[in-house]
Amino acid sequence: MKKTPAKQSVGVLMPVASLPSREGCGCFGSDAYRFVDLLCDLGVGIWQLLPLNPLGCGNSPYQPFSSMAGEELYISLELLERQGLLPSGWEPFEAKEADRIDYEAVKAYKEKYLKRAAQVFCRSAAENKEYQAFCDLPWVKPYAVFMALKKQNGLRPWNEWPKEQQNWILDGQYELSHLKPEIDYTLFTQFIFRKQWQSLKAYMNRKGLLVMGDIPFYVGIDSLDVWSAREDFLLDTDGRPSFIAGVPPDYFNAEGQRWGNPIYNWERMEKTGFAFWINRLQYNAEMFDILRIDHFRAFDTYWKIPASCPTAMVGNWIEAPGYALFDEVFKKIPNLRIIAEDLGGDLRPELKTLMEHYGIPGMNVAQFTVLSNEGLRRNQLIYTGTHDNQTTRGFYRDLSKGEQKRYRKKLSLYGEVHEAVSRKLIRYVLGSVCDIAIIPLSDILNLDDRARLNHPGTVGSPNWEWRLKCWQGVKKRTDWF
Repeated sequence: MKKTPAKQSVGVLMPVASLPSREGCGCFGSDAYRFVDLLCDLGVGIWQLLPLNPLGCGNSPYQPFSSMAGEELYISLELLERQGLLPSGWEPFEAKEADRIDYEAVKAYKEKYLKRAAQVFCRSAAENKEYQAFCDLPWVKPYAVFMALKKQNGLRPWNEWPKEQQNWILDGQYELSHLKPEIDYTLFTQFIFRKQWQSLKAYMNRKGLLVMGDIPFYVGIDSLDVWSAREDFLLDTDGRPSFIAGVPPDYFNAEGQRWGNPIYNWERMEKTGFAFWINRLQYNAEMFDILRIDHFRAFDTYWKIPASCPTAMVGNWIEAPGYALFDEVFKKIPNLRIIAEDLGGDLRPELKTLMEHYGIPGMNVAQFTVLSNEGLRRNQLIYTGTHDNQTTRGFYRDLSKGEQKRYRKKLSLYGEVHEAVSRKLIRYVLGSVCDIAIIPLSDILNLDDRARLNHPGTVGSPNWEWRLKCWQGVKKRTDWF
């Protein structure tokens, strides 16, 4: 990765879904542009996002139905109105709790309007050359078929569908004509998602702002990725994982984390020149300026859990072909900019050697390392906390009295500190030797754990539900930043 210019050395972590909007969750509309302007006014150079792919189990952006498709909730109805695809006067979403996302309610609300817009759009879709070219991308129609079949089967995973439907992606024999309206709807939403995102990204780049995307290392079993490339995964004859991914017991979970994602068939992937990864990274490199790869340590060794085990406590560390993969990746995508999420215990020295060989920066989380300055170095990102951590205010409140005292001494805090700890930790991060500092917006606003995004090892509410109520007061809270 090339050295980031000084003006781009500070970033803010904020999911699109957590932005304010009149549509029940954040999207690519005017509030996203307002946030970009705010970042630029603050002198921020990077907006870090969570994955923008279709939300999977528990509304997690890390269990998507596709690693290339986009989540339709992020499509802005406001922009569809400006485009003439929706009439003026559409009703804003009425949230029961303004700072929480009610995903099921928002999906039902937005789908109603998206279907109306799709009907208008499809009347002239055949003459739209840009749309037709988009539909010809290798993943687009298969994803539309995948989603249509999922809906026909009550959203059950693809490995529970009738065999003729499971095998459409292999032989094309199943008749799809009755699914045409649903297929056309998904083609429309994916095209509009891509157009609205491209416009927002172009606006960011014109203002000198880089966007950092986030890629999960693994893909979900119930995804187009696995359905269409089964030989690239360790599956049984029924399409179920024979081994699954996760991590052994650690700080976050005494029983480890059993994610349920299928394990890659690295032997098969190597024979294809790692086509699956090349295609995935190439597409995302077009979507984002920088790519953060979650669980990067699995390019060195990965935890392989037998699918029959109910926890992640039983498994084996297996070596991955990291050098062979990245030799091919940088040959095909020479300007690829990667950040490695290399957090966690039990990391081999070989992982650091792999990253240094390709000049790939790693990460540091100040909540855990501030007392020791552990691992701080150049060519590294430092966070106050990530999407998997408590907010800094919540983290400090949960420390023991003795730990709080050590924090106060380290950060030169005196007297009442609950209101000051976030600011002090941010100052520590900004003053570190690390080339890039990333601060969650929740820490800039000094919010408590109600604004926490995710509790690792758990599925469902309250994960991924926090969103900013409104912009009122945000500028005031960020004036010192």
